[in-house]
Amino acid sequence: MTQDLNGGNPRGLHFLTELANTVRDHPEATTADLQAVLERHGGPTLQLTDTDAQELRQAATHLIAILTTRDPDNAAQAINTLLDRYPARPRLVKLPGRPWSMHTQTPPTADLTHWLLSTCALALGIWLSERQTCAWGQCAAPGCNRFYIDTGRRTPQRFCTPRCATRVRVAAHRAHQATT
Repeated sequence: MTQDLNGGNPRGLHFLTELANTVRDHPEATTADLQAVLERHGGPTLQLTDTDAQELRQAATHLIAILTTRDPDNAAQAINTLLDRYPARPRLVKLPGRPWSMHTQTPPTADLTHWLLSTCALALGIWLSERQTCAWGQCAAPGCNRFYIDTGRRTPQRFCTPRCATRVRVAAHRAHQATT
């Protein structure tokens, strides 16, 4: 799936949705699969082990639970639970070729799961507080239930990509043409 990883990547949330989609679609995603997700989104420079991959797959279940939540109060409670369980200090970081962005600095003894869940909880919390709604969802296109981040300002987003939206519009148009 192609994403604009520079200008249209709000708070690293496309990373979160890609990780959630990868793990949900492939519960036994390989170490290489998860390493590729990290690398595509400028994650920390590290070489995942099989143990790390297992931890990421387990951590992604927390993220999937939040991404399937449509109620802002329930989402806030779940995010706060993650922030309590995986605390971190927010830090402004400037990655090569990117603008300043908020990242988390985890304790020196923290593992990969701690980093991931504290980072994602902070990003989701900021996004929820800015939007005042669960500005994420699952694609409404038949046969597609991929998670997405709603970056729109007007009508709530319903599809993960313009391709899915077009596919639904074309199908509706053809169905309408068949009935007239």
